[in-house]
Amino acid sequence: MASSTLICDTDPWKELKAHVDDIKQTHLRNLMSDSHRCNSMMVEFDGLFLDYTRQQARQDTMDKLLRLAQAARLKEKIHKMFGGEHINSTENRSVLHVALRAPRDKVICSDGKNVVPEVWKVLDKINEFSEKIRSGSWVGETGKALMDVIAVGIGGSFLGPLFVHTALQTDPEAMACSKGRQLRFLANVDPVDVAKSITGLNPETTLVVVVSKTFTTAETMLNARTLREWISTALGPQAVAKHMVAVSTNLTLVEKFGIDPNNAFAFWDWVGGRYSVCSAVGILPLSLQYGFPLVEKFLKGASSIDQHFYSESFEKNMPVLLGLLSVWNVSFLGYPARAILPYAQALEKFAPHIQQLSMESNGKGVSIDGIPLPFETGEIDFGEPGTNGQHSFYQLIHQGRVIPCDFIGVVKTQQPVYLKGELVSNHDELMSNFFAQPDALAYGKTPEELRSENVAEHLIPHKTFTGNRPSLSLLLPSLNAYNIGQLLAIYEHRIAVQGFIWGINSFDQWGVELGKSLATQVRKQLHVSRTEGKPVKGFNHSTTTLITKYLKATSDTPSELPTLLPKI
Repeated sequence: MASSTLICDTDPWKELKAHVDDIKQTHLRNLMSDSHRCNSMMVEFDGLFLDYTRQQARQDTMDKLLRLAQAARLKEKIHKMFGGEHINSTENRSVLHVALRAPRDKVICSDGKNVVPEVWKVLDKINEFSEKIRSGSWVGETGKALMDVIAVGIGGSFLGPLFVHTALQTDPEAMACSKGRQLRFLANVDPVDVAKSITGLNPETTLVVVVSKTFTTAETMLNARTLREWISTALGPQAVAKHMVAVSTNLTLVEKFGIDPNNAFAFWDWVGGRYSVCSAVGILPLSLQYGFPLVEKFLKGASSIDQHFYSESFEKNMPVLLGLLSVWNVSFLGYPARAILPYAQALEKFAPHIQQLSMESNGKGVSIDGIPLPFETGEIDFGEPGTNGQHSFYQLIHQGRVIPCDFIGVVKTQQPVYLKGELVSNHDELMSNFFAQPDALAYGKTPEELRSENVAEHLIPHKTFTGNRPSLSLLLPSLNAYNIGQLLAIYEHRIAVQGFIWGINSFDQWGVELGKSLATQVRKQLHVSRTEGKPVKGFNHSTTTLITKYLKATSDTPSELPTLLPKI
């Protein structure tokens, strides 16, 4: 396929389009009765078990999807990514988040230079620094140990690390490593988020990690200045150097801010924000909380999947299979959404991270060559841990719109609970739902079955479940640091596979820029209206009316702002 040829113009794409009617005439009840088919749709790797038997697909469907992968030059694109080629063509950058968790002896090059030694130089620095903080050899301005950390960042500098932290918080090994410590995240520029992040904390025992590659991100830097003021007011401006560090490449602005450049931790242009959890963005705050030895296990889990993704045949390659099935569901079966349903409360922040990872990566309308696409890309991702989601939106996925579901289960719970006299343990109760829900979606319940149960005739239409609703199940052996790394990498690579097949650039995000530039104009207007009383102008009628009403209702805001910190 020539680089400028759209994937929808290839024969494998057309074959899949022609295949849809055939598949839609086949119910999952029938597909699930074929044991040979079911066995072929189960994959195991490194303790993980993937079952995609409840997808609306047969073996010939998978063969056609694999031919589509060949037409899209998927293997070549994967090798180019691992080889450091500038596959992010709109920003002329390599895409090398895999290098962030590579073993020391691995060779991964960008622009002819092996970047792995640079990665490990930063990881070693994180290890050394976090141990100083955790051991108490580095103390705050008043000599007290720094037991509390606030990580300031937004988007990819927040959602990924928050997911990993939330997943580790209830893991016994991680709990033992973090006893007496707190890690909080400050992302939103809303002052309420500032208030919540510092409530109950003492500046004397708090370390702030400011995460901004350029040290210019508007929301992050305003929040950083706010916390600098919080520290300076309590301890004096000289305390900033002991209580604030940075994850940034702009050492000039770091120093100008008041942070010692020696306490800045680097990351690189070849790390996209939403793919940066394994860089200093995530590893520094996580190591401060849990210690680097535990966090290194997380990196090893991700690296295990990286190698699987790179070297395993596509027929047994978990991220490839998941990516191809997502393309099948979105582009051929016409299902635009995906529900991410972890049956593990510790994964409550997983779906929000995947929302950004997926929707920012693949929410594109043009090919990588800039050609408008005649088909939709990307998925609407949402989710909630089971069983909470069952009492929220499962009604829709059972009897309303068809939404393919990812069920994620864990064999061994982080926190076992047994009650004498109960039929099953608490975790068995949870897993009973994990095993039952995919079958309920696949098989449904027919009017005939309801009549055999003597259901009143007028209720039969309301209690009928059509079934034939696709899902897949991913079973993890446990939820420790290693497994969390595996889970992250599976979804990172799955999303890349989708983009590679669709022929888009999954590694830029121009869609977030326009709103930010318009916000700059509004910011200037608010300033001149407050300080000089100038009327609102230069906006459309709707925006002018809204801003004017806002200014009128907040007229008590001082024109020259004094320092005012949260009072919670």
